[in-house]
Amino acid sequence: MLLTGDYARLLPALAPMRIDQFVLEYATPRAGDIDVVGRVLADRELGLGVVNPRTDEVESVETIVAKAEQALAYYRPDQLFLNTDCGFGCFASRSVNVEGIAFRKLCAIVEAARVLRRTYG
Repeated sequence: MLLTGDYARLLPALAPMRIDQFVLEYATPRAGDIDVVGRVLADRELGLGVVNPRTDEVESVETIVAKAEQALAYYRPDQLFLNTDCGFGCFASRSVNVEGIAFRKLCAIVEAARVLRRTYG
């Protein structure tokens, strides 16, 4: 069973950590709104999960940009990094997704980053 719910219950543990960047999964609705983390952890960098490596559907550039723009309400552009949720090779004997789909998902992240850089510098 996958965990559900936003990061609110973890914030008391995350906030005092002396680290520069949190890498959090936001590609699926189960992570909740970015507002929960943004209100508390905006003084750090955020590795924002914007694609789900477990699905065959390739997220659109527009969808990725929209998620990033939600985070930009709290984070400066230089604090924001676009990532996959988890990774494409979670298991040594079996990848989570096939190479072609993983490549297309990564290409969508790259194109979304280009769009965001043009818009937000």
